[in-house]
Amino acid sequence: MATASKPPRALSLGEIVAQLGGRLNADPAIVVTGVAPLDSADASQLSFLANPKYRSALERSAAAAVIVTAQGDAPPGRACILADDPYLYFARVARLFHPAPTLNPGIHPSASVAADVPSSASIGPAAVVEVGAQIGEAVSIGPGCVVGAGVRLGRGTRLVANVTIYEACEIGEDCLIHAGAVIGADGFGFAREASGAWVKIPQIGRVIIGNDVEIGANTSIDRGAMDDTVIGHGVKLDNQIQIGHNVHIGDFTAIAGCVGIAGSTRIGARCMIGGQAGIIGHLNIADDVTISAGTLVTKSITGKGVYTANLPLQTHAEWIRNFSRLRHLDAMAAKIRELEKKLDKGDGPS
Repeated sequence: MATASKPPRALSLGEIVAQLGGRLNADPAIVVTGVAPLDSADASQLSFLANPKYRSALERSAAAAVIVTAQGDAPPGRACILADDPYLYFARVARLFHPAPTLNPGIHPSASVAADVPSSASIGPAAVVEVGAQIGEAVSIGPGCVVGAGVRLGRGTRLVANVTIYEACEIGEDCLIHAGAVIGADGFGFAREASGAWVKIPQIGRVIIGNDVEIGANTSIDRGAMDDTVIGHGVKLDNQIQIGHNVHIGDFTAIAGCVGIAGSTRIGARCMIGGQAGIIGHLNIADDVTISAGTLVTKSITGKGVYTANLPLQTHAEWIRNFSRLRHLDAMAAKIRELEKKLDKGDGPS
């Protein structure tokens, strides 16, 4: 079973730069014991400045050292690591101090396992692995997880706890699936009788997930109706996302919490989708598209860029006033067209 790991020993700035690159403007023997934001870091911690608007926080920070851009953001007298992308560098430093949990191989006595499991894998308490499942080396299946018949889990993949993977789905290598996620439940497919009653359409596709994918807590990915639902390599999904049947998501796309994606939509590579956005079915979203939080996407997006379809925050009174004007836009447009016709005839306004 996976166990929580302890942070490694303290690291000197010289050791960090030797492992991760960057340029150091201070004594390489300075030691840091962890990472923290500028406003809460103490004299034993490393912080970062990624946005110039927080420079005043840098000047007040008690951090032992700060990661800054390589273009000369280092303030005089401050120990700094200069990097092309301070935020990315900070993430890599954080991983040095907080590596992934170590794996304790073995099968818990309370687990129910009906498939061959390599000796390097870990199966937690009350987990279920059904017939025909293929479990890769160093896989971790946490407490209460259910791995259905014929499921494939690639090397190094970790199911945290209470994850359910329905039959025949495939998960790639080095994936992380958080508690409560459901992979491969039936898509929402029904035909309607003349009486109004619903007839269920069997969902016979699978969910195919690439390598290095992270799936947040309580996220659901439906299996395909006839074709497969496909999640590309390196995709990052936040908590409580709903992905409908036959959806395809391209490599390295990141999706924030509470997003809903209806069936048969295809999303390109390297996209970013903000929280609570909604995408209706059967659309195509190009590569390198950013969709702002709360946006409802009702048509395909054919070119890269940032797309927004929501209203900025305002007071309730302002919203009522502005919306009341929106209700009259059709009438106003008709009046403008009439005026334009008069002007075209040379009559002018009366």
